[in-house]
Amino acid sequence: MAKKTILTPDEIIKSYKETFSKGIRSSRVESFERGIQKTKMFHIYMTVDKSIFKDVVKHLFTFEKYPHFAVSSGYDLGDTVELVHHFSLYCGAKARDISVNITVALPKNDLTIDTITDLIPGALISEQEKQEMLGVKVIDIPKDERVFIPREFPEGIYPWRRDETGPDSMVRNLHDEVKKDE
Repeated sequence: MAKKTILTPDEIIKSYKETFSKGIRSSRVESFERGIQKTKMFHIYMTVDKSIFKDVVKHLFTFEKYPHFAVSSGYDLGDTVELVHHFSLYCGAKARDISVNITVALPKNDLTIDTITDLIPGALISEQEKQEMLGVKVIDIPKDERVFIPREFPEGIYPWRRDETGPDSMVRNLHDEVKKDE
């Protein structure tokens, strides 16, 4: 049985830059030591254009047969909603696992992104969460239904948004109210 080749974080970024000559806006590697043996842990951060996002995820499979998807994060940054998809490579290789974080910014006038559940079925719950909490439309999501907020929750209100579609109109701010007993 042939031994699996484990690439360094710099080699992984080089592979991305060679494969995607356009569309990778930024990339960097960060490392830190963990544990009493001071084992190095590596994090790769890449920001990519929406147009190549799914292909960038597919490219993870060139490094490992089953890259691990952890979760996706989402943030309302004003004019955009930023999604960060967190993956790991080489999870089974002792002290060699590499965190890969792929960021894509979605303009608020086009909050759509392709599903990755055909590549990684476990991404479904994170995709459903981004639809409900941020108003992102995941194209071809296999199970397009609410999981985190009740069915009777108003359409067009997204709990993690900080704009007019956010929950401010539904929130009662106790610090703004005057005590009735005074």
